[in-house]
Amino acid sequence: MRDGFIKVAAATPEIRVADCDHNATQIIALMEEAAALGVKVMAFPELCLTGYTCGDLFAQDALLRGAEAGLAALLERSKGLDLLAAVGLPVKALDDNKLYNCAAIIHRGKLLALVPKTYIPNYGEFYELRWFASGQGVCGQVTLCGQTVPLTHSALFVCQEAPGLTVGVEICEDLWAVTPPSGRLATAGATVILNLSASDEVIGKAAYRRQLVKSQSARLGCAYVYADAGWGESTTDLVFCGHDLVAENGTILAERRFAAGLTLGEVDVDKLAFERRRVNTFAAAEDGGEVLRLPFSLTVEETALTRFVPKTPFVPQDGGERAERCEEVLNIAALGLAKRLEHTGFPRPVLGLSGGLDSTLAALITARALDRLGRPRADLLCVTMPCFGTTRRTRSNAEVLAQRLGAELKTVDITKAVNQHFADIGLPADDRSITYENAQARERTQVLMDLANQIGGLVVGTGDLSELALGWCTYNGDQMSMYAVNASIPKTLVRYVVDYAARTSGDEALCQVLLDILDTPVSPELLPAENGEISQKTEDLVGPYELHDFFLYHAVRWGFPPRKVLRLAEYAFGGDYDRQTILKWLKTFYRRFFAQQFKRSAAPDGPKVGTVALSPRGDWRMPSDGAANLWLKELEDL
Repeated sequence: MRDGFIKVAAATPEIRVADCDHNATQIIALMEEAAALGVKVMAFPELCLTGYTCGDLFAQDALLRGAEAGLAALLERSKGLDLLAAVGLPVKALDDNKLYNCAAIIHRGKLLALVPKTYIPNYGEFYELRWFASGQGVCGQVTLCGQTVPLTHSALFVCQEAPGLTVGVEICEDLWAVTPPSGRLATAGATVILNLSASDEVIGKAAYRRQLVKSQSARLGCAYVYADAGWGESTTDLVFCGHDLVAENGTILAERRFAAGLTLGEVDVDKLAFERRRVNTFAAAEDGGEVLRLPFSLTVEETALTRFVPKTPFVPQDGGERAERCEEVLNIAALGLAKRLEHTGFPRPVLGLSGGLDSTLAALITARALDRLGRPRADLLCVTMPCFGTTRRTRSNAEVLAQRLGAELKTVDITKAVNQHFADIGLPADDRSITYENAQARERTQVLMDLANQIGGLVVGTGDLSELALGWCTYNGDQMSMYAVNASIPKTLVRYVVDYAARTSGDEALCQVLLDILDTPVSPELLPAENGEISQKTEDLVGPYELHDFFLYHAVRWGFPPRKVLRLAEYAFGGDYDRQTILKWLKTFYRRFFAQQFKRSAAPDGPKVGTVALSPRGDWRMPSDGAANLWLKELEDL
C-alpha cells in the first residue's frame, strides 16, 4: 500500500450450478489464497454464489436461502482476512418484492453494502429480465445474514488508511451500456472499479471485452478489475471461459482466460490521482452526484511488486510496436520541420553534423522533411566543424552520412578560430576548464548561424530531450537553433529511431554508417582525443542515459516523489545497478534538472512527439530559480 501500490485480484472460482455450499467453499479458498499473497481488493464473478446459469431456479426460495447461507460462511471466514471482496449473488428485497442481481461487499466479517446491477440485458442469449429487476435509482436497505445494510447502485468504499483507494462496483452489462455506472462513480471519486461479470465466450468477443476494459480504465483514469464467470457454469447453450482482466489507465496489467483461480496485479492509485489532477477535463466532468461513502480499513504494509516496470519507458518492448513508434517519431518531427521551412519561405536547412547520434537523427529527419516538400536533399547543408576532440571515426561517419543522404557537405575547421578566441580572452594554453569546452560549442553555433545568413538558411537544432532535462548543452551554443527537431526525443529512443532508419533504409552503405554511429560512444568531443579515440564519454560524467530517461519519465510524466522513483528504479534495474549507484545518479538528475531550467526557458521551437516534453511554451512551466532542496532532502533521508 505504500507509494500508492494496491494489490488487487480478479478471481474465478470453480463452481457448481445451484450448489451454494460448494461455491462458498471455493470462494473462501480463493479469498484465503489472495490474502496470503497480500491482495487488498478483489472481485468475484457475477452471481458466483449460485452460478449465473441457474435460469428459473432463481425464483426458488431454496436457492436464495442457500445463497444467503453461503454469504454467511464468507462473512465468517473474512473476519480474519485483511481485504475487501465483492461477491455476486441474487438478493430478494422485501420492501418491493423484487429480485436483484447484486454484488455483496465484504470486509472483515461485515457486509458493507449490496450493489445491484443497473442494466439488465434481455437480448440474444441473455434473458435476465425474466428474473431480475434493474437497480437504477434503488436506494434502500436489506437485512441479510443478520446485518441490515444499504442496497444502492451509488456506493463508494473508501479506505481510511489509503486516501487514494476508493472502490466502486458495477456488474457485467453495466460496462457494455451507453453510460456505464463506473463513469458516475469515477467522477465521484472511485479510483478502482470492480466488475463482477458473467460474459459468455464467442469468437471475437474476448478482443472486444479487452478493449472495453482497457478503454474504460483510460477514459476514467482508474484501475479496472474485471472478474468473469468460468468453469462450472452450465454449458447447455453457452461457454464461459473466465476472462479475467486487471487494467490501469489504459494499460492491461494482467489477463487470463480458460483458467480458474486468481489474476493478480498491483495498481497505483497515487499515479491515478496525479493523472486526474493533471488532466483538468476530468475535474470538469459532470458531477457524479450524491453517493454513499462507506469507510473500511486495511493494514498498511509494503506491497511486493510483480507488475512489469520497463527499464526504457519511452521505448516499446514489442518489436512491431517499437518500429511503429520509430516511424511515428520520424514522421511527426519531419512534418514539424517541413511546416517551419514552408512558413519561412523554404530556406535551406543548415545542420551541424558531428558523426554522433543526435545530429545523425536530425539529418535523417531533415532529409525526410525535404522529401515531404518535394525538394532535393542537396538543399540540406551539413557542416562538419572539427576541432581538438574530433576523431577520425566520427568525422568519417559524418562525411559518409552526408554523401549517402545526398546532402551538401561543408567542412569548417574551427581550431584556429577557437585558439584566437582563447588568446583574445587570455585563456591559458593548458586550460581544460568549462570555458575551453563551451567556446568550441559556441563557435560551432556561430558558424552555423552565419552560414545560414549567407545562404538564406535555417539552422536545425540537434539536442535531444535527455540533454535538455540535464542541461547537458552549452547555453547559446548547441542549446540554440532556429528549430530543434529532436527536442522531445529522449536519448534511449534516439538510438532505436536511428537503428530503425538504418534497417529500413534500403541502402547498405547508409545502413552500415548508421550502425557504426550507433556503436560510437556518446560524446561532445570537446576534450582532445587520446590515441585517436574519444576521451570524453558523456555517460561517465553525468550518468547512464537509461537511468536518466527512467528518472525523467517517472518524475515528470507521473509526478512521482524521489523515494518512489528510487524504488521503481531499484525494481526495474535490479542486477544492473546497485542502490548506491542509482541513488547517486538520481541525486545528479534532480540537481541538474533544477539548476539547468534556465536553458530550457530559452529553448527554441521544436515538435512534441511524445507524452513528455519540456518546452517552456507547452508542457513544462517551471521557474528558472526553483529550489531542489525538498527533492534532494527526501533522498538524503532514505
